[in-house]
Amino acid sequence: MALRISNRDARRLWLEAQGLSAAPTGPLDLPGIIRRLGFVQLDTIRVVARAHDHILWSRNQNYREPLLEKCLARDRHVFEHFTHDASLIPMDFYPMWRRQFRRMEARFERSQWYRTMLDAAGREDIKARIAAEGPLSTKAFDTKIEGPREMWRRPPHKLALDYMWYVGDLSTSHRENFTKHYDLTHRVIPQDLRDVVHADDAQLDWLCREALARLAFGTVGDIQRFWAAADLAEVKAWTLANPEELVPVEVECADGQWTAALAPTDIETRLQHAQAPTSRLRILNPFDPVVRDRNRLTRLFGFEYRIEIFVPAAKRQWGYYVYPLLEGDRFVGRIEVKSDRDKGELSVHNLWVEPGVKWTGARQAKLDAELARMARFVGATDVIWLTD
Repeated sequence: MALRISNRDARRLWLEAQGLSAAPTGPLDLPGIIRRLGFVQLDTIRVVARAHDHILWSRNQNYREPLLEKCLARDRHVFEHFTHDASLIPMDFYPMWRRQFRRMEARFERSQWYRTMLDAAGREDIKARIAAEGPLSTKAFDTKIEGPREMWRRPPHKLALDYMWYVGDLSTSHRENFTKHYDLTHRVIPQDLRDVVHADDAQLDWLCREALARLAFGTVGDIQRFWAAADLAEVKAWTLANPEELVPVEVECADGQWTAALAPTDIETRLQHAQAPTSRLRILNPFDPVVRDRNRLTRLFGFEYRIEIFVPAAKRQWGYYVYPLLEGDRFVGRIEVKSDRDKGELSVHNLWVEPGVKWTGARQAKLDAELARMARFVGATDVIWLTD
């Protein structure tokens, strides 16, 4: 019979695996946090703080924004590439990421999106300029879009830079005001990592194992979506080929239903040591790993959440950028909060409490404490409530 995992234990395992169980205090080990997560997704939107900075701060509130750029550009503890989106990945994972370069190249060969990029000679010219001048951003080039100037169209040089980045010919050297600077890969990735070559099946095996280790348990779809660096059929084939190293489990969902899943071989040990998470109330980012997979979020927590940045204002249920509120192992609400760094203000615009949650004075005090911590994080001196 499959090992059964109660909903309470499933929540605790997932939060522990993703670094949200313990209080976010103590000495900061930034590379260690990123390694534990597997990657940190980058995002340009900064309503309070950019997603990557907020995600890291949620794990340790001694984190400050300049530290991640140092980790990338100076210390080279991480490299940037594509999971679900542009992400920072531990540098020593690089040899296991080569198949992703090939996957992206094959995807672009089939895509019409890149048909207007610079040809091979044009791409070589870009690399020659970077070799001579050092890391360059897209602003260093001036090719123009031909034909209609549609919203999503990009100039040929931008498409070429992106293509070479996706396939591994170029790498991110650093970012300035979040603008990516491209360099030749051999000047960013250490040679000892570039020299390591693993067979494709070994890379797939690593991706699946490392995903499951960070999930604690998961369906085939959960495993595939973790990195988004393998196809569903590949992941399913991997699970069928490695039955002796996987533990069949049944996980209780928030609605009382049971879902078949797989777990790593240490699952019983994990269950024995699963602790109740900190009772502090946390303001999580919409792109936080615990929130990002909306299907898993709903299954485990019964929390229906969608980010509405691409929803027309009149059709939004909540708001443009609304943050989930996690207390212990339960999502208790969502909040719309914004920062004005010039004024030094953090402003609360809306607060919604989940059905069945009683909003007590104690909960409000917890939220006030978290808002004060968030204000310090972004350099605000005042927290202002603008709700009705």
